[in-house]
Amino acid sequence: MCGLALVIAGPALSLMSGHGASAADNATTLAPVDVVEVSGLIDSIVADSIEHAIERSQSNGAQAVIFQLNSKGAVVDRDRMTEVLTAISNSKIPVAIWVGPSGSRAYGLPAQMLAVADVTAMAPGARIGRTGTMLTVNSQQVTFGAADETLQAGSLGFLDAREQKVLKFSTDDRGVPVLRNMLYALDGLNVRSVTLDTVSDALDAKGQVTREATTVRFFKLGLVPRLLHTVASPPSALLLVTIGLALLVFEFFTAGIGIAAFVGAICLILGCMGIGALSMSGIGLAFLLAAFVAFAVDVQVGVPRFWTGVGLVSYVIGAFTMFRNVDGVTMRPGWLSLSVCIISVALSFIVGMPSMVRTRFATPTIGRENLLGTIGVAVGNVNPEGIVLVDGAKWHARTNRATPLTDNAPMRVVAIDGVTLEVEPLEGAAKDYREARSKS
Repeated sequence: MCGLALVIAGPALSLMSGHGASAADNATTLAPVDVVEVSGLIDSIVADSIEHAIERSQSNGAQAVIFQLNSKGAVVDRDRMTEVLTAISNSKIPVAIWVGPSGSRAYGLPAQMLAVADVTAMAPGARIGRTGTMLTVNSQQVTFGAADETLQAGSLGFLDAREQKVLKFSTDDRGVPVLRNMLYALDGLNVRSVTLDTVSDALDAKGQVTREATTVRFFKLGLVPRLLHTVASPPSALLLVTIGLALLVFEFFTAGIGIAAFVGAICLILGCMGIGALSMSGIGLAFLLAAFVAFAVDVQVGVPRFWTGVGLVSYVIGAFTMFRNVDGVTMRPGWLSLSVCIISVALSFIVGMPSMVRTRFATPTIGRENLLGTIGVAVGNVNPEGIVLVDGAKWHARTNRATPLTDNAPMRVVAIDGVTLEVEPLEGAAKDYREARSKS
């Protein structure tokens, strides 16, 4: 499930002599520490990777496992998250959680992981909180002590978390700014009847103490799991679904060779996989789909009109409402992601796509007024819409439902609506009801 990304045999060695070299040599004899990155929303893939990481570290000789946490929520249900916390609580080796680097967040159910871990620390600038209702692990409710009420709806930075004894390790006012400091912080701690030995000290030639950390093994998600995890985020899912539907509309009304449809189908499949992992609002999703139906009405005539405006309004409503909050943590994409999607859709269906449709079904050598009365042939069935060939150029065409055209059937152009030709068969054309009434 996880791929070994990198193995670092201690930090980079400085140019030292004598005793300095022995400190580095001693560090290599220490049992390694595994570091696992936990980033983004915790979905089923990340939940599985956390459990697998603990099992792996218990059997590969690691003296401890550190989870580097940066998550703003979980999209798995509370029962699945309880299983993850139980795995951390029942681990046979020490489990440490570092919320870092600076600017990282541990919000929602992922924040409760800190309550069951053996050692917890934060980088300066990191925050934890918005835990919601506490889970129950091994028949006991998860708790941060006196800070429970504050953390359920609010959040704490390092200094406040240390003051309220939320963290299970408190260093100086700087917190734990980088992972190397986390290794130093673990050294000498007695956890689960095991004394951690993560740092080797020695004197250099000048009599100064040098410190070298043990071997660190970094683990991340493999390529395919990382791809599936990435699409299961609200910004990615919204973007992929938007691109997929837009390309399918484009392909349908430009009669292309299928490249846009192929790319659009892939994007739509990935987007639907992401949507399947998220908590969705059926109403919001309906607004999003209705937007592209409205867009398609105007795309077929190559001119943005009333339905384009309806589509834009519907798309904005759908984008804002399609993702439900989870345990009080908002799943709505950020303003930047929403702005990019909305502006891109507006430009595509107001400017880009109508221009492409007009270019696809028009040529500079044909004056549209001169097409009236011109005779051509149908390219495939036209019932009531399809493609016709007029003077060597393909056009989008529409005919009366009562008089459909078959492939290669001769037809005559009787009117023009944008870049769509109104056509009728040479024989047996349906008469306009106004013409019939005037003659009567």
